Amino acid sequence: MVTKTRKQTGKTPAQTQADRDRSPLVPPGKSSVRRKDGKGFNSFLINGLSAVRNKLGLTSSAFLKLGTTLLLAALAGYLHWYHLTHLFENDRHFSHLSNLEKEMAFRTEMGLYYSYYKTIIEAPSFLNGLYMVMNDRLTEYPLVINTLKRFNLYPEVVLASWYRVYTGTMEFFGVPTKMCWSINRGEGLAPVDSCEGMGDPAYFYVTFVFLLNGFMMSLFFIYGTYLSGSRLGGLVTTLCFFFNHGESTRVMWTPPLRESFAYPFLVMQMLLLTYILRTRNPSRTAMVALGVSNLCFMLPWQFAQFVLLTQVASLFASYILGYLGPSKMQSILVTHMITLAVCFLLMFGNSMLLTSFYASSLVSIWVIIRFRDRFAEAFKPGIITWSMQGLAWVASTVVLKFLLSSVLGASDDAHISGLIKSKFTSYKDFHTLMYTCAAEFDFMEIETPVRYIKTLLLPINVLVVALIVGRTVQDIARFLTEGERASLKSEEDDEAEGPEMAARGELVYHSLQLVAFALLAVLIMRLKLFLTPHMCIMACLICSKQMFGWVGEKLKLQMAVFAVLSIMAIQGVANLQAQWGIMGEFSNLPQEELLDWIQDNTHPNSVFAGAMPTMASVKLSTGRAIVNHPHYEDSGLRERTKLVYSMYSRMSGETVKRNLMQLGVDFFVLEDSWCTRRTRPGCSMPEIWDVEDPQNAGRVPLCSLVSRDSRPHFTTVFYNNIYKILKVPKVAKELR
Repeated sequence: MVTKTRKQTGKTPAQTQADRDRSPLVPPGKSSVRRKDGKGFNSFLINGLSAVRNKLGLTSSAFLKLGTTLLLAALAGYLHWYHLTHLFENDRHFSHLSNLEKEMAFRTEMGLYYSYYKTIIEAPSFLNGLYMVMNDRLTEYPLVINTLKRFNLYPEVVLASWYRVYTGTMEFFGVPTKMCWSINRGEGLAPVDSCEGMGDPAYFYVTFVFLLNGFMMSLFFIYGTYLSGSRLGGLVTTLCFFFNHGESTRVMWTPPLRESFAYPFLVMQMLLLTYILRTRNPSRTAMVALGVSNLCFMLPWQFAQFVLLTQVASLFASYILGYLGPSKMQSILVTHMITLAVCFLLMFGNSMLLTSFYASSLVSIWVIIRFRDRFAEAFKPGIITWSMQGLAWVASTVVLKFLLSSVLGASDDAHISGLIKSKFTSYKDFHTLMYTCAAEFDFMEIETPVRYIKTLLLPINVLVVALIVGRTVQDIARFLTEGERASLKSEEDDEAEGPEMAARGELVYHSLQLVAFALLAVLIMRLKLFLTPHMCIMACLICSKQMFGWVGEKLKLQMAVFAVLSIMAIQGVANLQAQWGIMGEFSNLPQEELLDWIQDNTHPNSVFAGAMPTMASVKLSTGRAIVNHPHYEDSGLRERTKLVYSMYSRMSGETVKRNLMQLGVDFFVLEDSWCTRRTRPGCSMPEIWDVEDPQNAGRVPLCSLVSRDSRPHFTTVFYNNIYKILKVPKVAKELR
């Protein structure tokens, strides 16, 4: 147990224990101050609301319903923010950690991303910090790289600018922004200082991450309400998300990951897309909003392109089946293209965007729609035409993607092709195994669908999709029976089938999107973070009169929905209680010793190599240069990491030493766990190396030999029960 004593400083205000113990869920007491007559203010408020209602063109009843929906959405967002904040605090006891411990809590790539936020806020000025991250000399020594281009760091840039403005403003007005405490950690450990409040960089960072994801839950409520046509649908979506929270997000455990910043904007983008699909003639404002949300989704996350590829494919399938007109489809494609171009410019010409399957798919589909008349002339309308359009899309997308990759000389996403190939064949190499040996990149475990069944999420989705498929099959059969009289929508008659067909079109799109997310999740378990939330959205359709009007009148349908929610709550509440029961306290004394030793005993210009997660912590907390890191999406970095990880191979010590000398390494951080850890057969580091280096298979791994005695190739300068720092001989300097 730790004890917490307030650290007396001139900058921290006094605060009563009652203030610190006040729960956010307990409303403040009524003020004893007599209020002045509020008639003037009330009149102003009523007039203002009336003006807003008139501008929106809503009746009083519709305006009241909109206000109620937004109020409930805000409540859902607040509850999710509160839930995330307390899960995070309970897991790490974050409020009691020192600055170093908070940084260590951001492991692997989280620490790498956070380090650039730290660089900008500690720089003499914002522009100076921005220059430092755009001309970084520490991340891939001795290279100078633009990390804003490579690592999708716009969230860190924005948050760092807000932090500097906030702290500067509060300091100008003399308003304290944090309270610091002296923490007695016990066990003979020295006390540390810990700070709370928005003036603390780590607190400021995670607070905005959780606020953004609270806003995401508000969007989910609005999304469910809009898609189902009932606020009860918004409630179903929200409760399904909470009941399946552990399968829906991991932001409460990993705030700095890219998905934490990007996914809320995907929810917004899909909500806007649903509006566009439902609207006969969507306005230019709606298209601009779609593009902005698209951009906000793409900028923070390098994997956004793969998600958008599934979206474009689902929309194209809806177009082929006749549920989406060519004009609207082309407008959506142009919006995606413009967004991609803007993102390409803001990412300083990141070639991975232009050489993606997503970019090639946009061009391919646009061309197919542009020449749709040629398909109609060459093939009889129906299954043959649909099949040829689908084949043309697949073939042209693949050819164009590899053509662009060859022309631009880009190979950064080659590991993705290898990963997909390994899922269907026996193919494997070093980089593929680095992914597939991690549980989150393996196939979906059987326990996941079992958990979906226990909360009724899977049965509800099966029922909803079955009804949509049934109606779609009826539409297709009618089209094939009527032949050309029921031909696909023409550009001149883009919404010929009317609102009923348009409504079915948005449901067909959502079903196709669900299937696409399901395929991704089955192949790569980590991607269930797209599948589960979309299942929650689809679950709202049990409240749709369009789909479940056969149940009976409105009251009967609502009673049936509440009965389903009651059954869902049995396992759902148990899942929430399990989350609330997670109580932990972050501590990593071996790594703390390692980082303190590096800070105190090495030159600031020293260069380090080692396991990718540890290197992120070394860079973040000591500011030392590193040669490899956890952001594995660059081909050059993958080859650097392979050279560094030769320490865990069965090669000779001389060969590994020369590899490190080639990279200019001064110190190597050796971890025995990386030498012996084995998640499953064939997945220990020496076994992974056996695939690349079969001639040395059977020999004792070098890491095992060096762990016992680092001589003659290296010198041990630090060790504890987890880490050992090996000094690369001085001759390495001569080879740089």
